[in-house]
Amino acid sequence: MFVHHASRGLPATLIAAALFTAALRTAAQTPTPGSPSVQPIVETHVPTIQPTHEGVGDALMAHRRYQAAIEAYKQAPPTAVVWNKMGIAYQMLFNMEEAVRCYEKSLKLDSKSVNVLNNLGTVYDSMKEYRLAVKMYHKALKIDPQSALVLKNLGTDLLAQHQYKKGWAVYKEALAVDPQIFDHSNGPRIENPASVQDRGAMNYYMAKGCVRAGDTSRAVQYLRMAIDEGFISPKKIAADQEFAGLHGVAAFDQLIAEQKAQ
Repeated sequence: MFVHHASRGLPATLIAAALFTAALRTAAQTPTPGSPSVQPIVETHVPTIQPTHEGVGDALMAHRRYQAAIEAYKQAPPTAVVWNKMGIAYQMLFNMEEAVRCYEKSLKLDSKSVNVLNNLGTVYDSMKEYRLAVKMYHKALKIDPQSALVLKNLGTDLLAQHQYKKGWAVYKEALAVDPQIFDHSNGPRIENPASVQDRGAMNYYMAKGCVRAGDTSRAVQYLRMAIDEGFISPKKIAADQEFAGLHGVAAFDQLIAEQKAQ
């Protein structure tokens, strides 16, 4: 889902432009090998590269200076992309009302943007407006049925609503598209639910997803959290055929042995 930002408030794009201009001037003034030592230097005009307001905003976002990035984006032409970036910045600041406003502005300019629909869905999820979130995810999937990120977020939403079977079914769809989808962390995403029971359920099904993706170490980590949160017992995990591939894995066998010893 950005460009590096330099110190003392000066965007890296400005520094890069200055260095680039100086380098070109130096190259233009350097005599070629074999030329007379008294050859006059010809001044070459090199235009200064000016960063755009959007570029400055991107640089500030890269260093998590979200409020400053918002101010930069406000000076940029109000395109659908800029409104989306501003929405992300507000979302990172937990200003969900402004994030919604920006995403809606973006959708008015480009109603078919899967990224914006997904981002808006994650805001609604964080506000526990699950019906609206699901609506956004379904709109996005009508445009791109193969979006693993949207499928993952929809599955997480369903798990948060205790619709575990439906949520796991959608997780499997996401994994079929991208087996590494649970490793991706860029951009807005749904945070773990507040209640311990809901977090346990999510960790349990995340463990299943990691097993399918072949990430056994992460699967064991999620299972440990699911047990600690009281969602599942070691006995049920050991009997679950979807975790059969973990038997013989040292970390998994240790986890089960630890739980049995308690």
